Amino acid sequence: MTAVEFARVTDEDLEDLRSKIGQPIRRGRSYVTELNRDAIRHYAFGIGDQNPLYTDPEYAAKTSHGAVLAPPSVLFAMDKILSGYVTGLPGIHAMFAGADLRFERPLREGDALEGEAHLKALIERPSRFAGRAFQQIYEVNFTDPEGELVATGESYCFRTERDAAREKGKYQPVRVEWTPEEIAGIAQRYLDEAARRRGAEPRYIEDVKVGDAIPEVTKGPYTATTAIAYLLGWGGLYVRGHGDAFDLFGKHPALGIPNEWGVPEPPERVHWDPDLAARVGVPGAYDYGPERISWLGHAVTDWMGDDAMVRRLMVQVRRHNLIGELVTCGGAVRSVDLANRTAELELEAHNQDGEESARGSATVELPSRGEA
Repeated sequence: MTAVEFARVTDEDLEDLRSKIGQPIRRGRSYVTELNRDAIRHYAFGIGDQNPLYTDPEYAAKTSHGAVLAPPSVLFAMDKILSGYVTGLPGIHAMFAGADLRFERPLREGDALEGEAHLKALIERPSRFAGRAFQQIYEVNFTDPEGELVATGESYCFRTERDAAREKGKYQPVRVEWTPEEIAGIAQRYLDEAARRRGAEPRYIEDVKVGDAIPEVTKGPYTATTAIAYLLGWGGLYVRGHGDAFDLFGKHPALGIPNEWGVPEPPERVHWDPDLAARVGVPGAYDYGPERISWLGHAVTDWMGDDAMVRRLMVQVRRHNLIGELVTCGGAVRSVDLANRTAELELEAHNQDGEESARGSATVELPSRGEA
């Protein structure tokens, strides 16, 4: 089939996009508008988090919260802008690269949150491997029906010219394979991690020391099925079918990239289609950026226990996590503030070869023995 030529960044498109900085923008179609039990459970399972605080109403009812809570990163399912649904620069590829989530209180069953989003900044970045590249930063404020601020999220994507990234040849094809013995070892890791989850045993701030390890959680090996599992809880950006898909491509023609059968599909298929991934300059199909945020969040919530709260979670996605790869997430305590009952955590994620997959930090509010 004839090769598809992708769009280039134009000065006119840049000027148009910059004119929208600070202005409220459309959210796209939210996948989750209310955190009911099903929405929370589907998201938790989609990120591989089997914490009963999120998935078992009977267990959750016996905790100090008295109800099911949601993983902090479920915010991604509630707003497409936060998840990387970028506007402007039609036809220019977007790669989700990081987020900063801040919380006023835990997210819980019954929350119906409204996200108000705006473009915060558009910054041109030097790139050796693509043509022109830009960091596009959004901020989303989430409020409850009474207008109270519940959470604030910032996320950013890098916009790169697809053809230029491909032609520079930054990446070589990557294939990771696992033996039956290695798969059995990974299965045992999952069992061991579930047994280490802090859960109902409080982690008191007085017991936390600088340098304490955040026990590792395993993610993968990544497959197309893994991507689908996340989509079931998160919803994706452009995953639509039949007439709904054609309506989307009619309104946004640059989103429809013909596949090998000549049928338009969204750029999102880089997450399961190695051919399109190669055409945008990536060595293979890869995971979703918000997944990596969620995985490091999982390590934090397993460590902190049911009675603690994530105040802030910041993560940078450092490389593509390709199909077949295994990611291990963990970290350590960086500082402890007894007066405010908070601990600062340093987070990291690496693949099976020790290559950095993501890095970040978290602020966790913990219970005090004096208040027990």
